[in-house]
Amino acid sequence: MSSASSAPHARRRRRTLDELARTDPLSTIITVSIDVLAGSAGVALGAWWAFSTEPTSPPVWLCALYTPLVVATLAFRKVYARKLNRRFLDEIGPVLAATALAAILLLSLMEFVNAPGHIGGMITKIWVCVLMLMLLFRLLRAVYQRGLRRRNLLLSPVIVVGNGRVASQIVERLRTSPQLGLSVIGMMDAEPPWAGIDSEGDTPAVPYLGSPADVDRIIRDTRAEGIVIAFSLTQDQLLTPVIRIAHRHGLRVWVVPRMFDSVGANIRVEHVGGLPLLAVPHTNPQGWQFTLGKHVGDRVIAAAGLLLISPIFLTLMLLVRLSSPGPILFRQPRVGRDGQVFDCLKFRSMRAPLPSDADFEVASGSAPGGVEGVDRRTKIGKIMRRTSLDELPQLLNVVKGDMSLVGPRPERPEFVALFDAQIRRYGERHRVKAGVTGWAQVHGLRGQTSIADRAEWDNYYIENWSWSLDMKILMLTVLAVMRRAE
Repeated sequence: MSSASSAPHARRRRRTLDELARTDPLSTIITVSIDVLAGSAGVALGAWWAFSTEPTSPPVWLCALYTPLVVATLAFRKVYARKLNRRFLDEIGPVLAATALAAILLLSLMEFVNAPGHIGGMITKIWVCVLMLMLLFRLLRAVYQRGLRRRNLLLSPVIVVGNGRVASQIVERLRTSPQLGLSVIGMMDAEPPWAGIDSEGDTPAVPYLGSPADVDRIIRDTRAEGIVIAFSLTQDQLLTPVIRIAHRHGLRVWVVPRMFDSVGANIRVEHVGGLPLLAVPHTNPQGWQFTLGKHVGDRVIAAAGLLLISPIFLTLMLLVRLSSPGPILFRQPRVGRDGQVFDCLKFRSMRAPLPSDADFEVASGSAPGGVEGVDRRTKIGKIMRRTSLDELPQLLNVVKGDMSLVGPRPERPEFVALFDAQIRRYGERHRVKAGVTGWAQVHGLRGQTSIADRAEWDNYYIENWSWSLDMKILMLTVLAVMRRAE
C-alpha cells in the first residue's frame, strides 16, 4: 500500500480523545447514548409512577420498547445528523414529536396484543417522564459542550478554500463563533488571500497553506477535520477533486453557494438528470401568513402581554416620574415598514442634556445606540437599560400597528439615509415592520455594533420567516435579557 493511501489510517490511529469526541462515529454514539440513558430513566420513572397509582398496569417488558422507538424515530428524522450551531431550542420540537409518535406506536402495540391494565394512563406517564428527562439531558449536554467550545476545546480544525471578501467573512465568523465548533487553521487557494485578511489588523492572520493541487498533503500535515469552500480564484471544475479528496480523508465539507443571498434555510435541491437545481422559496411580506401571524397575531399577543405586566408597567412609570424632571415616555422618530416614520416609544432613562454635554458621533460602520456621549442615565434608567425594561412601551407600538414583536430594529431617519447609501442590502430591511426584538439582537448585535452584520441577519430573518422562528427569537430574547440582568 502506498504512503498516500495509508496516511488517513495512520492519522486516525494518532487521534486524541478530544478528536474522537468531536468526530464520528464517537460523537454520534455519545448523543445516542445520552438519549438511551435519559429514555431508560424516564421509562423506569414513568412505570414506577404508573404502578404506584394503578396496581393493574400493563407488563413492563412492553414498556421497555419505548426508548428504542424514540431513538429509531429520531434517527429516521435525521436528528442525529451533525449540524452547525444546533441550539437546544432547535431540539425541543423533534424530541417532542419523536416521543409523542413513539407513545402512539407503543399504545397501538399494547392494544394489538390486548395488554391488561390502564394502558393509556401508563403510556402518558412514561411519555411525560421520558420527554422531560430527554430534554434535560440534552440541555445539560448543550451547556457543557458550549462551555468547552468557549474555552477553545472540542473545536474541529478546518481549512477555508477561497480568496477575497466572502472567504474573509467566513474566517471572521468562525473566529468569533466558537459555539459552531470550528476553528480555521489556514486558507487554501490558487493565490494567497488578499481581501480582508489581516489587511488592517482587524482579522487575525490566517496562514496560507497552498493551492488546491496540494490538498492531499495539506490535509495530512494539518490534520484538518473539515473544509469550507468559499469564493475562489480557482476554476470550479478544479475544486471538485478537493471535495473528493477531503471525503476520502473523512473530512466534512461545506460549500458557500454563489448566490448565497438568495439561499435560505428552506431551500430544496431538485434534479434534472444529473444536474442539481436549487428551488428557492419566497417569503412574501404581503402574503396572508404575514397578515395573520404578524399584523393580527402580534397585536393580540402584545395586548395580552401589556395586561399581564401592567403592575410592572405602572411601577416603572412611577419610578421614571420620580427619577428626574421630564416626560415618562421618550418618543423618537424611527423608520419602519416601507420607509414610514413613526414615534418609537421607550421609558425615559436619561436626564435632560446640559449645555456642557459634548456631542456624540457614531463610529464608522457601527450602528448608533447604547450610551451615546455623556452618560446621562438616571439610577432607574441604568437598571432599565441593563434589563431592557425601557423597551416595554414598544408593546404599545405593536398594538397600534407601527411595529411587530419580532423584526429588524428600527433606526433614526438620518442614519437610515446614511446606511442605505453605504451598507449593502440595508434598505431591504424595511420590507417588514420593525420589531421590538430581532434575529440580529439575539445574536449579540445590539448597541454600537456592525450595521452591515445587522442588515445581513435581518434580511436572513425576513427571507426565512416562520411562526416557529418568531417563537424561537422571543425565547432567545428572554434568555438574553436574563443574562444581561445578572
